[in-house]
Amino acid sequence: MPRIQGVDIPPDKPTHISLRYIRGLGPTTSLEVCEKLHIDPQRRAKELSDDEVGRIAALLDRDYLVEGPLRRTEGGNIQRLKEIKSYRGERHRKNLPVRGQRSKTNARTRKGPRKTVAGKKGVKDLR
Repeated sequence: MPRIQGVDIPPDKPTHISLRYIRGLGPTTSLEVCEKLHIDPQRRAKELSDDEVGRIAALLDRDYLVEGPLRRTEGGNIQRLKEIKSYRGERHRKNLPVRGQRSKTNARTRKGPRKTVAGKKGVKDLR
């Protein structure tokens, strides 16, 4: 199982698909990496030699923002939004959807399970 940038990529999938398991690499970029290094994108990841894996790792380290540095950059961007108290920063801080989605009814993924609040007492109970 090849390991690139601290990520075990699946050995039984084509190289260009396996590279997508690295955060920051999508379909276009993974094909671009294979093209730059003259690696057949359809070859299985387990068929890559140690030299080729090393070349992929070196190229990603040099030319692309992936894995740890990418996560740090994203975290820094979110932290900056929180510090300047922008609308998006406040949404991040309150753990609500950031990109304008409806949140009165939906947004269960972001808000978590419903927290039921006790209902009002009925009219009969007030007498």
